[in-house]
Amino acid sequence: MTTVSLTVNGKAVSANIDPRTLLVQFLRENLRLTGTHVGCDTSQCGACLVHIDGKAVKACTTLAVSVDGAAITTIEGLAQDGKLHPMQEAFREHHGLQCGFCTPGMIMSAVDMVNRRGHELDEKTIREDLDGNICRCTGYHNIVKAIAAGAEAMGKAGVTTRQAAE
Repeated sequence: MTTVSLTVNGKAVSANIDPRTLLVQFLRENLRLTGTHVGCDTSQCGACLVHIDGKAVKACTTLAVSVDGAAITTIEGLAQDGKLHPMQEAFREHHGLQCGFCTPGMIMSAVDMVNRRGHELDEKTIREDLDGNICRCTGYHNIVKAIAAGAEAMGKAGVTTRQAAE
């Protein structure tokens, strides 16, 4: 067993785990943060996407011990004080989901995209940056609209990964 200590959604956590434990397993099984999904086990679908020290990373191929000491943000950590993050709100408003399985990873990818590229995203950029995320239900049209709207809302509110709209 190995001890891992992380900050997850702003809270310090520590646990003794098998060194082979994947970050997605640690989040889901040890911390019961089940918004991070396992869709493929091969890092292809993006359903497991979380932010590690502010950068989007697929948790299904990341060992928990490899991020010891890091700050992790999951989909559960975006909303603050009962208020949805602007990107979550945009997905809700623009129906950027169907079954919802891929949605947490899409939202985490979208927030990372805005943090890297800014608040004015065109359709081509959004579609290219979503390359590592798969939705099996939609044609991505509403997802793209939601991301563009969320990016704009984040800009207006001055919101990033761990901040809520005011």
